[in-house]
Amino acid sequence: MHEPAHVAVETLFDQMAEQLGLQWVAGKQGGRRTLSSETIQKPTLALIGHLNFIHPNRVQVLGCAEMDYLRSLDGTSLADAIRHLFSAELAAIVIANGETVPIALLDAAEASQTPLFTSPLPGPILMSHLGHYLTQELAETDSVHGVFLEVLGLGVLLKGDAGVGKSELALELITRGHRLIADDVVELKHVAPETLEGACPPLIRDFLEVRGLGVLNIRYLFGETAVKQQKNLKLIVELVRPQEIGEVGLNRLDMVASTEPILGVAIPKVRVPVAAGRNLAVLVEVAVRNHILKSRGINPVEQFIRRQQAAIDGNS
Repeated sequence: MHEPAHVAVETLFDQMAEQLGLQWVAGKQGGRRTLSSETIQKPTLALIGHLNFIHPNRVQVLGCAEMDYLRSLDGTSLADAIRHLFSAELAAIVIANGETVPIALLDAAEASQTPLFTSPLPGPILMSHLGHYLTQELAETDSVHGVFLEVLGLGVLLKGDAGVGKSELALELITRGHRLIADDVVELKHVAPETLEGACPPLIRDFLEVRGLGVLNIRYLFGETAVKQQKNLKLIVELVRPQEIGEVGLNRLDMVASTEPILGVAIPKVRVPVAAGRNLAVLVEVAVRNHILKSRGINPVEQFIRRQQAAIDGNS
């Protein structure tokens, strides 16, 4: 069970204020209010006409249309609309286009301790930036053990028992022009329904530990193009010792595609037996090429079966 992600409003402000030109004009006591991934699925609330919600429906952006609507109201109607707005479970309000903030809105933000920001940017741009930020910060996360690389443009996770040769294989792949993302600990984020984004903890970024050589700085050894900060995980390659699985343990024709669930996403997986004399780097590259072909609807197993069937039908 993974803990839901949270981000405090004051953290959002600290990280996005410069980029979005945010000014904190009221409700500073509410800086510790949090946005949670638990609320992403809540339905949008219709508060004062057509309001622009940033998921998880608790950051409210007020653009030109919304501010024109508020300015069109008389004193009593304006007070009712603002009271209706603040009756929702809001974490923060952002007023776009550098609009002047009505005194009633400032007073209500102070009274309810709801952070109120202004920005010179248009509403749609604010919503795009804030939506992307919250998607990243509130994504469900998990950490897995392995070596994460970009191989032929694809995010590939090498898994296997300690001492099976993951780091040595990763080093050989790097010398062949592929890129290291993370060694030992891979941080995964569930950034879209069927997408996991993998990255490296900052403390161990660029480093690869190889038995006999110690800790290597791949960026210094091979240059900037040998490392990458993040990549979507598309394929798992599990290194296994043949004696652990036996001859029956591997599906030689790959009739049924193997997958491994991580954060609710089924990631395609291939199992490669480790044995003396096997060029594992080439096998991983070919596994990646084969996965790319399958994703484009080209399945060599199905082609092989069709050819066999055609030969059988021809002989009969």
